[in-house]
Amino acid sequence: MLLVYYVLAVNIIAFILYGYDKSLAKRDRRRIPEKTLLFWAWIGGSIGAFLGMRIFHHKTLKPKFALTVPVLMALEIAIIIYSLFQNYHLTVTEYEADLNLEQDITIVQVSDLHNQFFGIGQSTILNRIKKQEPDMIVITGDIVDKTHTSYGISMDFIKGAVKIAPVYYVTGNHEAWLHGEKMDSFFEEMRSLGVIFLNDAYIETDEYILAGIADTSLPSFNAYPPFGPEKPVIMLAHEPQYYPLYQSLGADLALTGHYHGGQIIIPGKGGLVSPEFEIFPELYEGIHDMSGMKLVISRGLGNSVLPVRVNNYPELVVVKVH
Repeated sequence: MLLVYYVLAVNIIAFILYGYDKSLAKRDRRRIPEKTLLFWAWIGGSIGAFLGMRIFHHKTLKPKFALTVPVLMALEIAIIIYSLFQNYHLTVTEYEADLNLEQDITIVQVSDLHNQFFGIGQSTILNRIKKQEPDMIVITGDIVDKTHTSYGISMDFIKGAVKIAPVYYVTGNHEAWLHGEKMDSFFEEMRSLGVIFLNDAYIETDEYILAGIADTSLPSFNAYPPFGPEKPVIMLAHEPQYYPLYQSLGADLALTGHYHGGQIIIPGKGGLVSPEFEIFPELYEGIHDMSGMKLVISRGLGNSVLPVRVNNYPELVVVKVH
């Protein structure tokens, strides 16, 4: 959504500037410098600039505007289409994990939504989840985003998800950064809808243990002791780099996100940068065997600081557990 907000803002500003400059010309007042008008076209406001030129009949006879602005607009439209496709082309990635269960379960993992918009009422993503016929939906942090908070978008997702399957949730770093009354109220509404919080908590079924760790607890976790080998342990956490902790707690399958697939995936090299600004991190997506523990890293669904994904479509993860 950050990209959409930026494009809208710069184009509206460019349109207003071209109109205002035309009014200054009519009144024989001091004008906006031409380099300023072209600057707004260069930084992504070329559509607004072009509309301003046409609607206000301004700068249409000057070659540096008549040629430059349409070329920039065509380039901007191509970039917008490409970026929107990269950011909103929702994919489903399926993995398998053998935990020796008597009855198979299907887990849909949602990670790093960051208030990303996927259809009216989040209908696009909810329909894709429903098609997987999940036994549970797990949310591994960063459902919201500190830089463009919109609890309503995330709540639309929650309201739809709880109608599909039981929903389990652990917090990420963005929930921690947004700590306060609004976040607490958001959590309370989630609980009232039936979302089961697994921050530093676990539940035990007849066949397996489902455990979670809050993101703020990762550096010094001590909420519960390691689990024994009696039942397989499925663990929810936000950050994959803490996998030694998950192993030490007896996890057989750990579901994580956080790395956004490295934001830009370069063929042959992998994800470009981690949230900690590690270049080409070793762990950025996929399923990995960590000395017997399966570590799943979702590429996530939304963005935060960097508004554009490249070669890195938003991802729902489906884990078939046997």
